[in-house]
Amino acid sequence: MHKYRTHTCSEITKSHSGKTVKLSGWIHRKRDHGNLLFFDLRDHFGLTQCVIENNNKFFKEIEKTKPESVVCVLGEVVKRSSETINKELFTGEIEIKVSSLEVLSESKDLPMPVFGEQDYPEETRLKYRFLDLRRNEMHENIVLRSKVISFIRNKMISNGFLEFQTPILTASSPEGARDFLVPSRMHPGKFYALPQAPQQFKQMVMISGFDKYFQIAPCFRDEDGRADRSPGEHYQLDIEMSFVEQEDIFKALEPIFFELFKEFGKGKNVSKTPFKRITYKTSMLKYGTDKPDLRNPIEIFDVTEIIKREDVKLDIFKKQVEKGGVVRAIPAQNSASKPRSFFDGFNNWAKEEGAKGLGYILLEKNNKKLVGKGPISKFFSDEAIIELAKVCKLKENDAVFFSSDKEKEAARIAGLARQKLGQALNLIKDEKFEFCWITDYPMYQYDEKEKKIDFSHNPFSMPQVSLNDFDKADPLSILAYQYDLVCNGYELSSGAIRNHLPEFMYKVFSKVGYSKDDVNNKFEGMIKALSYGAPPHGGMAPGIDRIVMLLAGKSNIREVTLFPMNQNAQDLLMGAPAKPNKSQLKELGIKVLEKDK
Repeated sequence: MHKYRTHTCSEITKSHSGKTVKLSGWIHRKRDHGNLLFFDLRDHFGLTQCVIENNNKFFKEIEKTKPESVVCVLGEVVKRSSETINKELFTGEIEIKVSSLEVLSESKDLPMPVFGEQDYPEETRLKYRFLDLRRNEMHENIVLRSKVISFIRNKMISNGFLEFQTPILTASSPEGARDFLVPSRMHPGKFYALPQAPQQFKQMVMISGFDKYFQIAPCFRDEDGRADRSPGEHYQLDIEMSFVEQEDIFKALEPIFFELFKEFGKGKNVSKTPFKRITYKTSMLKYGTDKPDLRNPIEIFDVTEIIKREDVKLDIFKKQVEKGGVVRAIPAQNSASKPRSFFDGFNNWAKEEGAKGLGYILLEKNNKKLVGKGPISKFFSDEAIIELAKVCKLKENDAVFFSSDKEKEAARIAGLARQKLGQALNLIKDEKFEFCWITDYPMYQYDEKEKKIDFSHNPFSMPQVSLNDFDKADPLSILAYQYDLVCNGYELSSGAIRNHLPEFMYKVFSKVGYSKDDVNNKFEGMIKALSYGAPPHGGMAPGIDRIVMLLAGKSNIREVTLFPMNQNAQDLLMGAPAKPNKSQLKELGIKVLEKDK
């Protein structure tokens, strides 16, 4: 007989009745009934109930053994009586009558319980992550992650993609976030950077003559954490393809995502392919964000022209429009009958979000005519209300909220209000995965803080104007072949068709202040590679962590990450980051400066 087990804790059924089996695992919980002691034994696979009588010589030992100790038990499989069957367990029709027992490893008193799914402070959970991962919910999340990665890998290979590994120690690159720097012992005073993404390397894979590449790539960014983004590091499905246009990439990846979410989506509906295509401009207007949750049916409308009407006397909005601002309307279906506190609550919430407020109008019928009610309705003529209802598709008992500011800020508040209203009115159906592509991103944006033009997305993207026409175009009007894959309000991936022409690359970077020498120095490897014959190519990089988070039905990425850092980028389990010792610093030629207190 095997030293530790003949079966796992998930596979014994009544068909094994009368047989002697050996199981090993953790004591999940104990129930002492005096003459009998029951305990659930747990391993990676599941649970089996064990029972030991008080005349058994091992009774006192198991009685004093703490939960989460590791034990090996030998015993007979016995059918449970009909009234004691646990229908929620696969092994619920049997129990093991223990004949012998060995404690393989004793547990100390637990800082947090494993039995049950109590909500413990994150600091405790991360400090004792090995205990947290024993909990059934967390265990299943991590198993799901493994299955998702295996599914993706198999799909990519079956679709003709080759898996390569790109360097971890590389040169610093302006990808949009801060680099993690690694000092070089062999080259004192010089530093490697951990890759924010394998962007340049995967392009050079295409330039090297390979046709389709992928890897499950670790990426490192020294940026703040939030619920849907890990601080420090994350994993992405990195993809690149040669001789493709934007639509080729969509067609290659859509079936994989459809099948992935069908396979692991717990029966939820998944968007049929082809996924919706929405331009960035349309998305910002209709949804107030480039990450729209399409489960929410509310659409935002631009009502700036209505506010300009002479029979609208709302000066606060008119003054905003005169200064170049816009007014966006957010309809709220069947909500006009809600109490005043509902609407005032939204107004107060908008102020907390940095807006001046969120005006609103209620629609009702008076003598078969649609009229406005509420604090600001008096500033609108009856005709203006009718026009407003027509533009915003409003009907009796609807309400409409207004966001007025500069275009970017008005869109932001309107987008947040749209989602908050969708939740408050129970319009968002949880049993769906709604995918869409956001396309046609602006190549550049104006940086208000720096007072200059900067890249809006990926600097290596191909502009949607020709090389000859590039200098004639207003930089802020130039669109790029850039796209994001979005699902249920989360950006799962960014991607682009790449700029594969060196002369075009110089022009693109010149608009943000880079000279030709700057580009040559900063992107020496890339420019060199592009200069020796580069195919048109493009790709994307879906985030593994967010994919698994959505499939697991979680809103925090740390729930699907094996050993995550906290939001302050600290590893509470291993104690990182930590101070190096003096000999390490001396060997690297580094001196640490103490911050002024």
